[in-house]
Amino acid sequence: MVAECGETRARAGLLHTQHGTIETPVFMPVGTQATVKGLTQRDLAEDLGVRILLANTYHLCLRPGPDLIRAMGGLHRFMSWENAILTDSGGFQVFSLSGLRKVTEDGVLFRSHLNGDLHTFTPESTVDAQLAFGSDILMALDECVPYPASHEYAQESLGRTLRWARRAAERHRCAIAESATRHALFPIVQGSMFPDLRRECAAALVDLDADGYAIGGLSVGEPRPVSLAMVEATEDILPRSRPRYAMGVGMPVELPEYVARGVDMMDCVLPSRNARNGSLFTSAGRVIIKHARYKEDPLPLDEKCQCYTCKRYSRAYLRHLFLSGEILYAALATRHNIQRYLDIMREIRHAILSGKYPEYLRTVRSDCAAAG
Repeated sequence: MVAECGETRARAGLLHTQHGTIETPVFMPVGTQATVKGLTQRDLAEDLGVRILLANTYHLCLRPGPDLIRAMGGLHRFMSWENAILTDSGGFQVFSLSGLRKVTEDGVLFRSHLNGDLHTFTPESTVDAQLAFGSDILMALDECVPYPASHEYAQESLGRTLRWARRAAERHRCAIAESATRHALFPIVQGSMFPDLRRECAAALVDLDADGYAIGGLSVGEPRPVSLAMVEATEDILPRSRPRYAMGVGMPVELPEYVARGVDMMDCVLPSRNARNGSLFTSAGRVIIKHARYKEDPLPLDEKCQCYTCKRYSRAYLRHLFLSGEILYAALATRHNIQRYLDIMREIRHAILSGKYPEYLRTVRSDCAAAG
């Protein structure tokens, strides 16, 4: 750990991987199918300074498959990416296929959304797939419970997630015993929106002495204060010496809140998905670029932003591209939104290192309240 905030649980650290050291807190752009839609790897690494991104095990297992990726030299070489990669277990995607899957003690039997073929994910097979990818950080298979859920079902699911985590940890331990490269495994804290179950799960997972810990089952429809409360429920149980990863969060104003609760790593599809849909995040709030007010607006999207999009193009031009359905719009908008998220993380880290995080957090909350 490099620095900690005495008033909150925020901390700044360094995460060491075989593909580089990452400054935390960190936001990871989502490259679901080994690509962040609209951007090249050069855009991400050289222009935006991304040091770690996320890829999706479910999608990559279906297409092109772990065997092909291994044969191509692993995911880094396949997608020409020299920095770190975290792959999720595919659990969230599988469990979103509510009518196409069956959960058993062994794992999950599901039908591909592409062609209907049957597939099985087990704790062992998802570890094997991610090792075939050569991922720097692997996630253990978990059961992501929909919201709302009963306490009874959440507890039953929690027990299954814990048993799967132990199996994944054993498979990972055996697989890397003779490996010349480093591949970390993070189990995932579940328990729906019940603090007692979250704490029970976290305490059991700590016994695995894992490389890091993820907090899953967030952003599944619950109110945002509830999501933050679930992070708080486990923060004092998860070891401070290991990275904590809040999965699938959040809006720009929420990032500092998760960091204040001890989170080191976050990912979310919002910056890229919202960009493609015409919703752009700026230092002054959100811009819906299709609005008529921007038709003749010569200003950059965000005058405080130093990204390529803001330095070169006007709001009027971006609106024109969006309404015309031009591919260039998605590239320029995605570049800006990801830059905005990365800038927020840099502000957060700087505030922690300078001992001013409480003041930074109060300013963010005040601005948010003023914006309504």
